[in-house]
Amino acid sequence: MVSGLMRPRSFGTHDGSFHADEITACALLVIFDKIDLDKVVRTRDKRALDECEYVCDVGGVYDTECKRFDHHQSEYRGEYSSAGMILKYLKEQRVIERRLYHHLNALLVKGVDAVDTGKAPPQLGHSTFSSIIANFVPIRYDAEPQTLREAFFQALDFCIGHIKRLITRFYYIQEYRSEVKAEMSKNAKVMFFDRSMPWLELFFELGGRTHPAIFIIMPTGDQWKLRAIPPTYEKRMQVRVPLPKEWAGLIDGELKEKSQIPGAVFCHKGRFISVWETKEDAIKACEYVLRGEKGGNGHNF
Repeated sequence: MVSGLMRPRSFGTHDGSFHADEITACALLVIFDKIDLDKVVRTRDKRALDECEYVCDVGGVYDTECKRFDHHQSEYRGEYSSAGMILKYLKEQRVIERRLYHHLNALLVKGVDAVDTGKAPPQLGHSTFSSIIANFVPIRYDAEPQTLREAFFQALDFCIGHIKRLITRFYYIQEYRSEVKAEMSKNAKVMFFDRSMPWLELFFELGGRTHPAIFIIMPTGDQWKLRAIPPTYEKRMQVRVPLPKEWAGLIDGELKEKSQIPGAVFCHKGRFISVWETKEDAIKACEYVLRGEKGGNGHNF
């Protein structure tokens, strides 16, 4: 590597077909202002790559000090692709905070790594982020280099937008951290919020796995929802206590009749969420469920 010829804020990766890992690695470096889009080089020419400040997914070297991030060499035994290597690098360089690192890793990068390293084989009917990026690759195997280059930057633009939205969502969720924490401190079986907000991620991040809460009541538009809480974040499609079986899938008049609550609107057939006209209606629905759970003993709001 000839450091004297290194072009600051440049990025090198291999040419030809492309994959989600180097696209994601490049997108992260663009978003966090480490490289410039007009200095992205696609080549396998060693001399050209030696001039790049960052090199990903090519070159056979993993060395963060030299800013080389490849995982294809036989001596590398880790679990990362170039995407995971770059995300880890940004965390270690304190470019991103720990919580944002875990957010991006859990929602995107970990999956990209697993697909690229063969630990997560494709499943019929599942379209991963990696498969979406792969769909940007020109269909024809004899595509011209310029066509491949244009496709690479189209995929990169898509990836940058996706990651930016993940980051925006992360910071939006964090705005409600203190409110969720304050409600959790009451250690009640039912948590109340007077405005609609993201709570699920924060609840489990703040120790929700061992928290006694089983339901949450909060506004949804101009109505109110009674939502059952999952046992863990990983099992968020399950619930600790389901809504009544006899409510499942009912709407409006049918649910009003079955629940005997005038403000009944809807109960999902999965029995994890129901909607009511007012907060008082949602509380009545919750009280009904709690009475049925272990005889209604020991419940507090």
